[in-house]
Amino acid sequence: MSYGPVLPDLFRRAAVYVDRILKGAKPGDLAIEQPTKFELVINLKTAKALGLTLPQSLLLRADEVIQ
Repeated sequence: MSYGPVLPDLFRRAAVYVDRILKGAKPGDLAIEQPTKFELVINLKTAKALGLTLPQSLLLRADEVIQ
C-alpha cells in the first residue's frame, strides 16, 4: 500500500520552476510549494501473500488497486 503525491503533477510543477529560473528568477526568491494531490495505491497480491485482509471500504477509496 502506498499513499503519496501524484508524481506527474510534481514533474509539471518542477517544469514551472525551471521555466522561471531560465527566465531569470532567483531560485531563493521562488516560493516553496507542497503537493496538493495525493493517491492511494493498494497491491492486493502482496496483501494476500502477507495474509492481510483489507476492508472493502479501503479498497473503494483507493485510486488504484493492483491485482
